[in-house]
Amino acid sequence: MCGRTACTLASDEVSRACSYRNRGGQRRQPRWRDGDADKYRPSYNKSPQSMSPVLLSRRHFDTNAPVDECVLASMRWGLVPAWFKENDPSKMQYSTNNCRSENMLEKKTFKDPLIKGQRCVILADGFYEWKRQAKDKQPFFIYFPQTQGTSREKTEDEDDPVTSAGNKENSETACPPEEASADLTEGGEAPGEWNGWKLLTMAGLFDCWTPPGGGEPLYTYSVITVNASLNLESIHDRMPAVLDGEEEVRRWLDFGEVKSLDAVKLLQSKSSLTFHPVSSLVNNSRNNSPECLQPIDLNSKKEPKATASSKMMMSWLMTSAPSKRKEPATCESKEEQESEAEAQCPSTGLLHQWLQGANKKPRTK
Repeated sequence: MCGRTACTLASDEVSRACSYRNRGGQRRQPRWRDGDADKYRPSYNKSPQSMSPVLLSRRHFDTNAPVDECVLASMRWGLVPAWFKENDPSKMQYSTNNCRSENMLEKKTFKDPLIKGQRCVILADGFYEWKRQAKDKQPFFIYFPQTQGTSREKTEDEDDPVTSAGNKENSETACPPEEASADLTEGGEAPGEWNGWKLLTMAGLFDCWTPPGGGEPLYTYSVITVNASLNLESIHDRMPAVLDGEEEVRRWLDFGEVKSLDAVKLLQSKSSLTFHPVSSLVNNSRNNSPECLQPIDLNSKKEPKATASSKMMMSWLMTSAPSKRKEPATCESKEEQESEAEAQCPSTGLLHQWLQGANKKPRTK
């Protein structure tokens, strides 16, 4: 299953992080659907009912759009089927946060969107999963391995001594966001690929529900799950269906060329993810800070206390914002629509910096 994620990049960084090549070989940066960039809130601890960044074909909104053009949208986690008759979507009697790949065609809630080609890619830094133990559950953060060159082409920056030293010290972390590639040119091409945190790309289905009495349409999604891969089954028996690489993402989104039954073949268990244990702070979705992602030592009997470095990190987060960020970064609590106690975090997109400064390297298998 998948019940909690983290997505800490600012909206403009999300756009740069999921750039793609069109059929002409040009690198494109997907734009946000009108107004949706403002609906997205970065978070270290994102739960169902919150708004998440989703990548999909622009043709779902504009039938005249190029067949290979993608767009970013903010959608609510927890699919509400178009045929739902209640005025309040929270009155649904069953959970649609996840969708099992094995029986998607057996349930109308998921069959209809699948047949219609309403496929999307949910974007996140990674997701949390809990391993059952004797008396409690141990949370883990699971994500794509972060190595230099993983999500970008080689640039002149690779020879920079500071960058090289950082990567030698911790090969599991990405390059600092300040080195991220420039925005697209006026012609739509990017001079270089994104070299920051490699976002996790999870296959999903979406639907559009309109209140029976009229009102603004609500776009929602469900994360498709598969049997856990060999390196993750010790944590949980299920995992999100991960799309690994641009080609898999392209085929999943291209509902015109790739029919539903062929697209479903992409939904396989993959051992391409890495993970590390994290604090039980993440158990409460109201906790929304970098500590949720910090690797911990499972050999320690006590919960790790804030260190001088973590305090400095938090102080810096509260008082500074990287000059290249284009928007203030805010966090969201468990349910933005229902909670008045939203957590606040003035800077985001610093996941790789936090991991890079941690005492323990991320655990891999």
